[in-house]
Formats: sequence, structure tokens, C-alpha cells
Amino acid sequence: MTETQKKVIHIVQGEHRISEQSDVIITTVLGSCVAACIYDLERGIGGMNHFLLPDSAAGSGDIRYAAAAMEMLINGLLRQGAVRSRMQAKLFGGARMMPSLPDIGRRNADAAQRILQTDGIRLVNGDLCGQEARRVRFWPTTGRVQVQLLGNDAPAPVERVARPVSGEVELF
Repeated sequence: MTETQKKVIHIVQGEHRISEQSDVIITTVLGSCVAACIYDLERGIGGMNHFLLPDSAAGSGDIRYAAAAMEMLINGLLRQGAVRSRMQAKLFGGARMMPSLPDIGRRNADAAQRILQTDGIRLVNGDLCGQEARRVRFWPTTGRVQVQLLGNDAPAPVERVARPVSGEVELF
């Protein structure tokens, strides 16, 4: 199947999508926001979210915030047959887009990593922080990810998470 035959689903802040269809690519563009790509290879299902802020008031269900966005994605995958112990995650984004402002990107990245650890979901790869925006393309049934750094003169991200166990991250 060629790339033009794939179904591309674009998500924005506060959204998430889950798919078990092999012809689907989920994509987003990130600055200080973070996207989690979580998948269960054995079940052949995965999803991506895109959240804006790390912290919210206790019990807030606002999916613009890390806790609610991660909960929606993880619970959605579980409802559709994914098994928590088989789930793997890749995290992207968290750039410091405005050096003169507080580093909300770093706080978003830290929040996502904390939630995965608390929920027992293995973080296998990603591309976090730095000063550059990113375009992310995710194949939810295989865990494959492509990342395109956006910007001319920004330095490379300052942090990269562990080498992938499966489903490489490709720069394009």
C-alpha cells in the first residue's frame, strides 16, 4: 500500500485518536505540547494524544491537560482490547519555544513520563525538549513513528529517551 493510499488523521490540542486499521497514520504538529503514541503490538492497536499543559485542578477532566489526556488515551486502548502489560509508549514534543518564558515544554515532558511510570507503561523511545517544533507521524498498529524537526537554526533536542525496543523512530 502506498503512502497516498493511507488514511491520514490529523489531531490538534486536546484531541486523541485510536486505530486498529493498518492503513491509518495519525499525525500532529507540536511545539511545547506533548504527544504520546501508545500501542499494543500483539493486539495491533494504538493511539496518539496531544496535550497542551502539564497540570490541572484536581479531578479536572479537561483533556488539554496531561493527566486527563493520558487517561483518555490509555483507557480508550484498554476498552478496545489492548493489554496494559503489553503497551509501549513513545513521547514527542515539549520544546522550549520561547526562551524568555517558563519552560512549559519541559514540564509537559516530565508530566507525561511520570504518568507512564505510574501506570506501568514502558517508555521505549521519543524525542523530547529542545527548542524546535516537530511534525509527528504515527502508524498505530506497528508503533512506527516519523519525526520531522521544524525550524531552520534551532539546535537539536537536548534529550532523547531510550533506544527503541520495537517500532523505530525515523527523522524525515
